[in-house]
Amino acid sequence: MNDVLQKIKDLMEERGWSLYKLAKESGIPYSSLNSLFQKNNQPTITTLERICAGLHITMGEFFSDCTPYRQPEQEYNKEEKEIIMSYRNLNRNNKKLFLGFLTLLEKN
Repeated sequence: MNDVLQKIKDLMEERGWSLYKLAKESGIPYSSLNSLFQKNNQPTITTLERICAGLHITMGEFFSDCTPYRQPEQEYNKEEKEIIMSYRNLNRNNKKLFLGFLTLLEKN
């Protein structure tokens, strides 16, 4: 099994997730994920991005030696998910601005 698939499998195992759960969280059809593992294929960048989003980690965290564990039981509502996904798509400077804005909002 290639390193990327093994890492995905390890992350699923850490969380106690099945392939079905990963498919549901990532929005990738179960049959597509199952085929990746059965054929030992390398996922495309787009597929890996969706898998990472489903696992609630960034691509950088995926390829890091110390991927943080996030509790799978922690459920986010739709608005929280939108905020997280939007934040992940910002560049470094805009992330700083966003966090500064949140700090100002909290103070009010």
